Amino acid sequence: MQPALESPDPAETVRRARFGELPKRILPEEMIEERAATVPGPATKTYNADEWLVRYCL
Repeated sequence: MQPALESPDPAETVRRARFGELPKRILPEEMIEERAATVPGPATKTYNADEWLVRYCL
């Protein structure tokens, strides 16, 4: 004999709609945000190899 199918309780329906599935898995790559702590100065990438020769050797 098969068990009779009962109509679901409204509270159970709401509960299953809200908690029926696990939340989406968060990857470790999604937990990390990388950005510069300060804005790099405009003169940081302007190294001139000949400038030190003029300053220190002449």
